[in-house]
Amino acid sequence: MYSIQQVRWMALQKSQQDQLKLLLLESDPSWEQVSTYLSQANIFILLNHQDNIIAQLCLLQNNDRAEIKNLAVDQKHQKQGFAKVLIQQVIENAKHLKTKNLWVKTGNSSLDQLALYQKCGFRMSHIERDAFKGYPKPIYENGIRCLDQVVLYIVFG
Repeated sequence: MYSIQQVRWMALQKSQQDQLKLLLLESDPSWEQVSTYLSQANIFILLNHQDNIIAQLCLLQNNDRAEIKNLAVDQKHQKQGFAKVLIQQVIENAKHLKTKNLWVKTGNSSLDQLALYQKCGFRMSHIERDAFKGYPKPIYENGIRCLDQVVLYIVFG
């Protein structure tokens, strides 16, 4: 049995913050970058029956706009639909809050993520060139260097 909870970073116990930090860094290896939005984020966590965090999604909401900032699933639990469950939860949440736009940005090399977001109803908006060029270490996925950020969105209503 799995449950989804919406939490804030500061409300989590230290052990939960440690679990969550590992997942956050799976999605974005720059803790410096992650920490810039973490205190303002609504964090959706997926817990297993032992209350371990196995997936997370960070959402920033600003008036009628929201953005998925970080999404990750523990490696042992990948390919089981948990990311899609969290995305669908956030889409329903955004509709309920009368959000007009839901945005997400991902790397050009994140082929699985690009497919997932499109399957969930996101459309491509634009590309932010060289968004990852300044990272301390180059990022490679699927044999492709991650340099550009692909921006996708859903418009409600």
